[in-house]
Amino acid sequence: MAKDLKIRALMQIDRLQPKFAAYNGATVQGSIPLSGDTVLIGEFAPGNEVFSLIDIALKASPVEATSQIVEREYGFFILRSPSNSHISAALNAILAEIGQSLHDRIKPRIESTQIITSVEPYQAQLLNKWSAGSLVVPGQTLGIVECSPAAYISIAANEAEKASVIDMVQVRAVGRYGRLFISGTEESVKIAINSACEGIESVEGRGEP
Repeated sequence: MAKDLKIRALMQIDRLQPKFAAYNGATVQGSIPLSGDTVLIGEFAPGNEVFSLIDIALKASPVEATSQIVEREYGFFILRSPSNSHISAALNAILAEIGQSLHDRIKPRIESTQIITSVEPYQAQLLNKWSAGSLVVPGQTLGIVECSPAAYISIAANEAEKASVIDMVQVRAVGRYGRLFISGTEESVKIAINSACEGIESVEGRGEP
């Protein structure tokens, strides 16, 4: 384990919402999360450390690996289980191994939010070209949330769906910034954006140097 390992993001999300679970099912590499599952999501630097961390978690608890990605700067993973206690055991095993706590993770920051009403047909088609989730219908309202570290956008997505009836267009949780794209009525998107931001702001952690 690298001596300079840094927890950029680490979170346990209970009660995965149906649309967010379905989106993950369409995009992940491994075990598909289901609605109601609990997931453990982490983002670490150096990125290659995620392989050892997943190994520790899988040996400590009967969780299943959903995703492991190492991109240019950071490593990212998702573990799933229908049991909260199994995910908690995996989380505790990781923290014990690295000798850190959740207070050592970076406190997330909302970088920007946007609400675009009555999306134009051409922009909707451009968005749909790279969407892995629901298609944007012209005339709908589009909501966008950007945060850092990127992995915390997962909390935003789950909280947005808890609060309002929206469609999950795209959840980008890997890289320097996380981005959530949702669509629906103007009122539903506004409610969802507010809840997404509250979810991000509720996470405790250290300030990023």
